[in-house]
Amino acid sequence: MANIFDKYEKTQEFLICIDSDGCAMNTMEIKHRRCFAPEMIKTWNLYEKEDYILNLWYDINLYTKTRGINRFKGLAETFKIISNEGIEIDDLDSLVNWVETTNELSNKSLEREIEKTNSKALKMAYEWSLNVNKSIEQLPKGDEPFENVKEGLETLSKLVDVAVVSSANGEALDDEWNRHNFVRHLKALLGQEAGTKQYCISELKKKGYDEKKILMVGDAPGDLQAAKNNNVNFYPILVNKEGYSWKRLVNEVVPKLMNGTFDEAYQNQLIKEFNDSLK
Repeated sequence: MANIFDKYEKTQEFLICIDSDGCAMNTMEIKHRRCFAPEMIKTWNLYEKEDYILNLWYDINLYTKTRGINRFKGLAETFKIISNEGIEIDDLDSLVNWVETTNELSNKSLEREIEKTNSKALKMAYEWSLNVNKSIEQLPKGDEPFENVKEGLETLSKLVDVAVVSSANGEALDDEWNRHNFVRHLKALLGQEAGTKQYCISELKKKGYDEKKILMVGDAPGDLQAAKNNNVNFYPILVNKEGYSWKRLVNEVVPKLMNGTFDEAYQNQLIKEFNDSLK
């Protein structure tokens, strides 16, 4: 993990951190509807209440203020809710405890916990996560960046350092960003294996950026929280307004950041707009 950041070199005064799924890449809907949710139903044999559980999963992961939540947190939240509705999940406490206490929400961290506890729920979560990754690999390669992302990255990379900071699986990120030839615009491509978004931003800050010259660009409340916890700025990519959001990022937001007029009132306006866009 340390090597990723050891090799990083600051070259510009400003840093833009960008989430991937649902922010730059139009991949969230298809991944949740064709990979995450169906694999959950299959792994835990939840077919009896399938429609209810699927709609709950979509709300938690796509349409409410938990949009973009880490896969294991989303799983634990879904199971806590359905267990309160009388749908039993074996050994749920072990899964919830790991999610709430681990420093790294990844397959590798889950493997280490399984070795220690031999928990049934954790073994099933690990199997589910691996199957999700396999099903994502098998998706038709039709994922596309949102409108104005290509042009936006080309413009921004000439002005500022750009890093992808995502909780997505690293292999999927590499595939998507290389396939669209976007990696050339980046200083770093950081997935879940590099650490949480909060951790990644904190490590990048150490490279010599003034925190007021860092902007986290994201589509989910977790992105906002990661920015707040690092005392850096936040800009939302609004659901169903992604093309507009990217155009405004380049034409209005980054110029404000660079000329020093991205002030508290402007930040609060953006956050209100973001919160209003989610249920």
